[in-house]
Amino acid sequence: MTGNFSRETSVGKVEGICDPKFEGVAEAFVENFEKRDEVGANVCITLEGTTVVDLWGGRKARDGDAWDRDTVSIVFSCTKGATALAAHMLADRGKLDLDAKVTDYWPEYGTNGKEETLVSMMLDHSAGVPHVREKVKPGGYWDHDYMCGLVAGETPFWEPGTRNGYHGVTFAWTVGEMVRRASGTSLGAFFRDEIAGPLGLDFWIGLPEDKEPRVAAMIDAEIPADAATSRFTQAVMNDPQSPSHLFLLNNGGANFNSRECHAAEVGSANGITNGRGLAGMYQPLANGGGKLVSADTLNRMGRVAMATHEDATLLIPSRFALGFMKSMDNSAVPNAINSSCVLSEDAFGHVGMGGSIGFADPGAQMSFGYNMNRMGFGILLNDRGQALVDAAYDAIGYKRSGGVFAG
Repeated sequence: MTGNFSRETSVGKVEGICDPKFEGVAEAFVENFEKRDEVGANVCITLEGTTVVDLWGGRKARDGDAWDRDTVSIVFSCTKGATALAAHMLADRGKLDLDAKVTDYWPEYGTNGKEETLVSMMLDHSAGVPHVREKVKPGGYWDHDYMCGLVAGETPFWEPGTRNGYHGVTFAWTVGEMVRRASGTSLGAFFRDEIAGPLGLDFWIGLPEDKEPRVAAMIDAEIPADAATSRFTQAVMNDPQSPSHLFLLNNGGANFNSRECHAAEVGSANGITNGRGLAGMYQPLANGGGKLVSADTLNRMGRVAMATHEDATLLIPSRFALGFMKSMDNSAVPNAINSSCVLSEDAFGHVGMGGSIGFADPGAQMSFGYNMNRMGFGILLNDRGQALVDAAYDAIGYKRSGGVFAG
């Protein structure tokens, strides 16, 4: 039976609830503060629809107030999971055909070689617009129509559908615009009314101003000494026309700690929630789909749709379902720092820049969410998030083998 948990750490108190079966998760969470320079964080796990772990602790800043139960933070690309879920819900309702041409919904998109792009290609990162070449105006990321215009006018970096490259930010204006066109409302409003509201989640894509005091500002990642050996870092530094460089640096001076950012609706990068919100969003998907999607749609959501030996943006092997990440074990890839996210083969979800993660595992009937304010360096999970995932799978008797966890 789940019981209360409380532990003092060098950073501050860790508290919440934890089923004794998941004691290893609690210990890993505490160890993150004591040994891995965690500052503030929340981890939450549900099993068979019941919350078995909900722990939070540390501080909202290194010398700031305590991170309490209601603290939230930006979860960067974990937002893609929310946006993808909205698209699949619309598909389930017959309002969005994932196998149709994008131009059926967005005629203006059909330019410069993108005319045959399918909606599914936007979800699996093969649409060919991993970023835009035109310099983004100051504050451009917060102007949805402006960014959609840039994406619609872009010449694809490759023939759509022939390869994939992570659409790290443009996912907001490809998949996000599909949601808007199919639903007749903005992504943020659809997510609020159809997902976060009904599920009772503290999760926003477009944060109301009165919630701003709850937000913990993100602390930039420290760049390790061997960072320059990474192929992704080399591309960012030395190839200004590469998707890697453009994705990371052509951002109009975006400040993701600003109120302007938090208020916008950027369906790839600016969702604000905590581990509880992430686990809560994925909980129905770990248990048959709930009232969100049918069983058939849920099955499609979890299937690998695109896998490659070299992602055109991240420059590592990657595996994606339609809008979600699948387990990726790149631990043997040379010069690829923090470039893995090891889950079970049934699991699907999304990592956020710096190391946050949310996912559903329908095979285990488990959902998982973790957010934090000190970002880690790397492309996918770092040792803090993976340690928590490892402990969660260990608690249910799964073992790691061949790059995935299996029961």
